[in-house]
Amino acid sequence: MAKRGEGIVIRDAHFPGRVPIDAYGDGGFRFAEMSHRGSILCVPSGIYGWDARAVADIDVAALERVFQEAGDIEVLLVGTGETLVPIPADLKAALRDAGIRSDPMSTGAAVRTYNVLLSEDRAVATVLLAVD
Repeated sequence: MAKRGEGIVIRDAHFPGRVPIDAYGDGGFRFAEMSHRGSILCVPSGIYGWDARAVADIDVAALERVFQEAGDIEVLLVGTGETLVPIPADLKAALRDAGIRSDPMSTGAAVRTYNVLLSEDRAVATVLLAVD
């Protein structure tokens, strides 16, 4: 809580832990009996609110946390919204150089695939663009 005079303190959205995504749509996601509006990034350390809104926003800087946790990630599912949109070749190469295989797909397909791989205790991460 903020001290008097400091105003509202906004913290980054973060859920510590790996849990399945229960639902998506209406501009957000449901997981762990909570909801989040906007895009999310799911890595071994937890689920984070993510500023990306379009595939054009997905670059090395936007995936900084993925690169930080690369040792615990074998595959990154990239949910690109309503439809599959390829990720740029230079980003795919940077992920490959970090030992991460990337697989772009629609957000819905990425959610379903992430949940299956998570249930199999695989070294998976996902970034998911919110869809309406």
